[in-house]
Amino acid sequence: MNKYNMSILLIATTALLSGCGQSAQDPNVVLSESHEDPIEALEMISDVDHSRLSYKQTFYVPIYSDIYTDRDNRKVLLSATLSVRNTTLDKSLYVNKIDYYDTGGTLIKSYLTKPIKLPAMATLNYIVEKEEDKGGSGANFIIEVEGVDETVKPVIEAVMIGNFSNKGFAFSTEGTPVVH
Repeated sequence: MNKYNMSILLIATTALLSGCGQSAQDPNVVLSESHEDPIEALEMISDVDHSRLSYKQTFYVPIYSDIYTDRDNRKVLLSATLSVRNTTLDKSLYVNKIDYYDTGGTLIKSYLTKPIKLPAMATLNYIVEKEEDKGGSGANFIIEVEGVDETVKPVIEAVMIGNFSNKGFAFSTEGTPVVH
């Protein structure tokens, strides 16, 4: 192969690889209607006036990155969808924290840099891909929410799915309030 052909091949490969950024493969971006990260899309531009918010709660949400299938201790990796739902008809819910921890309690990732505003009756879904196996079988999210009063209580759940051979797995967990 001559230098000219090698240069063309190198340029084409570079262009192809640079066009395939992480956001193009992130299911949270690919599956959203606006093709942007759903958390970033909801981040607040202005500061939240916490003095007008009387309801504040922290939730623990179990996530299973993997499960064991048989006595050979084979692990099946699972994908998970975290769902935070605002159940009020006319009040916004503010989410201040979405932190992901592994089985040992080590923080893996903080998803928020700013609070997000979840409008009335809106839902935030966030996918943790099955290839992300850092969490382990005891992974969890800690989610902190605020609202104007006690009527702004969210429903927070996670749905895990996976398959192994000809077996499919699907189950859900519920967020549990954390007592400080």
